[in-house]
Amino acid sequence: MAAKKEDKDSHTGSIAVNRRARHEFFIDERYEAGLVLMGWEVKAMRAGRAQLAEGYVFIRNDEAFLTGAHITPLNSASTHVIADPVRTRKLLLNRKELDHLVGAVDRKGATMVPLSLYWKDGRAKLELGLARGKKQHDKRESEKDRDWQREKSRALRARNR
Repeated sequence: MAAKKEDKDSHTGSIAVNRRARHEFFIDERYEAGLVLMGWEVKAMRAGRAQLAEGYVFIRNDEAFLTGAHITPLNSASTHVIADPVRTRKLLLNRKELDHLVGAVDRKGATMVPLSLYWKDGRAKLELGLARGKKQHDKRESEKDRDWQREKSRALRARNR
């Protein structure tokens, strides 16, 4: 008997990306964290109904939490569960990673921002970054670099034709 073919779109790849974080911050380090989710949240994420734009990560009592991320419940969500789309969700990190993050946030004044939400081996993972804020002139410089790279690639493509 043939093995059951999995639906690639629902089990692999990106769920949500926080593009604004890369514009607002310099990302120094990246970490992968698991999430403690409820059943309706997993179903909604499989349907692509998650947003990280307003989310941020904080540490309380040596545990990391994601707050402000919006997961819109499906219309077919269970009726006996009250779905809170912006509830605080616990992040699953190693003790060593948590200690490093706590030290970096306390000493360096860094902040932790969610970068992307994706599937890995059928489980939802959050990529979070240890970040420093950009000033306005840094944002303009990043924009200039991006424009220059775009123009350079156009010129090379036109030359190779």
